[in-house]
Amino acid sequence: MEATKETSAQWYAIYVKSRSEKKVLQTLTEKGIEAYLPIHKKLRQWSDRKKLVEMPLMPGYVFVLITRKDYDRVLQTDHVVCYITFGGKAAPIRDEDIESLKRMLRQDKVKVELTREDLTPGEQVEIISGPLMGMKGELVQIKGKNKVGIRIQPVGYTVMIEVPISELAIVR
Repeated sequence: MEATKETSAQWYAIYVKSRSEKKVLQTLTEKGIEAYLPIHKKLRQWSDRKKLVEMPLMPGYVFVLITRKDYDRVLQTDHVVCYITFGGKAAPIRDEDIESLKRMLRQDKVKVELTREDLTPGEQVEIISGPLMGMKGELVQIKGKNKVGIRIQPVGYTVMIEVPISELAIVR
């Protein structure tokens, strides 16, 4: 984190131990640190039943909104492994990217599917109409007429969104 960001809070992604996302979220909240864990509902099937369960959208990751003084407190939290870095520094995430993610997950009519792939970077796009209007990202994949992959940086995950291609505009 830069010294100029001493008092202003920024979002960062942290990597946590497997299956401990909810526990880390609770612990950080108890410490007074604002944290966000994107959750989606998924139908799980066992041999005797089916159940709709809440699962982390990005397994292994939790987002934190912190100032410089909370940087080390986050790392000292049980089950937190490290910050997601770029160029050796914790990589900040724009407020609008977190807000877009929250807005997307609030939409009941939008099907969300997560893929983890090493994709070739493409053009920057913005959704220009519909419930996800204003969401920006990197176009990484188009499947058929309605399924578009938009990468959320710097975590490197791709969120697959069913949205008509006609609702996209290339950001120049």
